[in-house]
Amino acid sequence: MSNDAKLVRGSVRRHVVSQTTPMILGIGATMSVGVIDAYFVGRLGTDALTAISFVFPVQVALQSLGVGVMVGINSVVSRALGAGRRSDAEMLALHGVLLAAASGVLVAATLLLVRTALFGALNADPEVLPQIDDYVVPYAVGYPLVLVAMGLNGVLRGQGAALKSSFILLIVAVVNWILDPLLIVGWGPLPAFGIRGAAYATVVAFGAAALTGAVMVRLGQVQIRLRHLFGAGWWSGLVELGRVGAPAAFSNSVNPLGLTLLTGMLAGLGQELVAGFGVAGRVQSLALVPLLAMSSAIGPVVGQNWGARQIDRARTAWIFSLALCVAYGTMVAVLLVAFRGQLAAVFTDSATAAAGLERYLLLAAWGYGGFGVLIVTNGALNAVGHAMKAMAVSVARVFIVMLPLASAGAAVLGPDAVYASVLAANLFGGIGAFGLGWRFLKQEDAPSPSPLAEPSPQL
Repeated sequence: MSNDAKLVRGSVRRHVVSQTTPMILGIGATMSVGVIDAYFVGRLGTDALTAISFVFPVQVALQSLGVGVMVGINSVVSRALGAGRRSDAEMLALHGVLLAAASGVLVAATLLLVRTALFGALNADPEVLPQIDDYVVPYAVGYPLVLVAMGLNGVLRGQGAALKSSFILLIVAVVNWILDPLLIVGWGPLPAFGIRGAAYATVVAFGAAALTGAVMVRLGQVQIRLRHLFGAGWWSGLVELGRVGAPAAFSNSVNPLGLTLLTGMLAGLGQELVAGFGVAGRVQSLALVPLLAMSSAIGPVVGQNWGARQIDRARTAWIFSLALCVAYGTMVAVLLVAFRGQLAAVFTDSATAAAGLERYLLLAAWGYGGFGVLIVTNGALNAVGHAMKAMAVSVARVFIVMLPLASAGAAVLGPDAVYASVLAANLFGGIGAFGLGWRFLKQEDAPSPSPLAEPSPQL
């Protein structure tokens, strides 16, 4: 058992709570950026709010790719530490961050090439497309910084440094909080950039986060050392990163991809419905922060114990987290439904947009507990190398449940069918994920040695 793996001893429940609590602060601060964007851009008018509402699910999908990179690095680093292979953990950390940077450049170039066709296919009105472009172009240019920051975050999470990981996310939020009002509406010598200001603020914030992450990793337990770039085992390390990170990235992206397609369906029913749906998504993301934090925290706890072959501890952490998900999901649904009218009044003066936001929360909020079970189980399965199984449930949730129900019902029930499809998908996803977790997080499925299983010299 490695002395570097601090989560393989002591109370499992305490580790889950201690890893989750700082992540709530970090992820909550990051999610608040979307709400602040919506507030200030909403002051520019309904068209501007509609424009960033078209962008929002696409942006979440792109940042979810970063989450996949982070999950892949987290998984391989935590298991290597749990098995006592610190040198391998450092090699995997280096390769993971380099892979993140290269992926960011490729995705950014693709987005710049297809942006007009993409949002046209989503039924965005011609007068809204220029405002969408104002946000997407600067965001795409800075997108590689998003993935680098996420990759460095994964290195910290894999070693259980939840507080440092949260600090990186807090940097993203604080920089955005400061720059959003300054760049969107202008102040003193700074001109009002409008919707472009929101994109500028996001890019600068992730640049600051990447710099902070590099310093945190340099001062941490698992460091990035260039001499590992072409060391023995680098190919098997990249394969392992891809084996976990690629399906994890797709699994995390498939939900915002589904929401993007739902946005297109709503646009066909009325552009102002898109504004309400976009704000609802941002409010929902902020409300679900504790669940997102737990899905991040479960990885290092399960991964380190799995790597140390303490399967009972890994399973206990998972089951405890699921109970918290259901309890919190139910509580937050009650609150959002009760105060949905007041929330709508904060973000928009449009009666149609406000009605759409309220109706979405009334129908969709009751599935939040199921969504929590899904993402926490996915985090646990990713941590132990079962990323493809986690991806299967996420894909089925969107393409077998959510989209067919929304498409079939929209002609009869209108927007209500779209909102109800999210509820059905979350309930299905939660049940399916629980079944997979019960099957694969058990002693009989104990890990076999990985391609990097031989101990490496400690540095």
